[in-house]
Amino acid sequence: MNKAYDASGKVLDVNIFSLVHTFESAQPLTFYADYLRESNSITYGSGNLCINLKSHESEYNARLELLNGSSKRYYAEVEKRFRLADDMGRIYKKISIDSHVEKAIERYKGMRLTLNDPWETTVCFIISQFNNVKRIRLIVRNIVERFGDEIDCNDSLSVKSFPDSEKLMEATDSELRALGTGFRSKYLKSAAEFCTNNMDLYKLNPKNYEKLKAKLMEIDGVGEKVADCIALMGYGNLNAFPTDVWIKRTMEKLYFDGKKVKPRDIHEFAKDYWGAYAGYAQQYLFHSARTYRENGTLRKK
Repeated sequence: MNKAYDASGKVLDVNIFSLVHTFESAQPLTFYADYLRESNSITYGSGNLCINLKSHESEYNARLELLNGSSKRYYAEVEKRFRLADDMGRIYKKISIDSHVEKAIERYKGMRLTLNDPWETTVCFIISQFNNVKRIRLIVRNIVERFGDEIDCNDSLSVKSFPDSEKLMEATDSELRALGTGFRSKYLKSAAEFCTNNMDLYKLNPKNYEKLKAKLMEIDGVGEKVADCIALMGYGNLNAFPTDVWIKRTMEKLYFDGKKVKPRDIHEFAKDYWGAYAGYAQQYLFHSARTYRENGTLRKK
């Protein structure tokens, strides 16, 4: 069984799960949640819920404990956000068809793709363009702190909600720039206006990859790479294979004999090679390429 509640109904037992690898793998939660390595716990806001999750892990399996709130809504959020229904054993069998992915899985076993709010994901990946994780995290956290609403937590926690598109639409360009967005401020403003007045992100069909990606690219500032990130982590479409500079270089080196190829060619290869789980293969290769050098030493993130 991939996941199960214990007898109390308040603790989730999960097969193959790593909170630290998931958090550190440059997904939307990376950019605004608080992770404490010493306690292996994470705190973040989701809608009006304050999630404070602790993961007790042993040999790649985990017992997940909610420290703040124990209703079905809290557990449903955690199950959805961390894709706990995914059968990682099956996924690993499908994608570990060469030594490159096998090594990435060995390094980061238990890392999950996350499923995030589509608007959150859009904001995070517009900001990610020509940026690094440390800087993205600073900007996103500034936005949440400035425009988010306080969520009721316990006395020791302070969490704010992610501001919706309408709230960011009302922000001025100077307000956004003051938060470190730089040239991205105009794209954030335009995206907020478009997603408030012209496109309901929550009504897009998450299953039709091509149509979903095409619709997302109607948003100012959303190109192919960002659209793929949103499709993968905002809608859970595993056909998406985001191709940034890390993945392009990695794929060219490992699968194209060092030849320069177009992102579209890389995506077609991924679709044929990894099939329905291409998105998972991408995340493992991406995280490994971003954090490891050829000789196995850690990169600076």
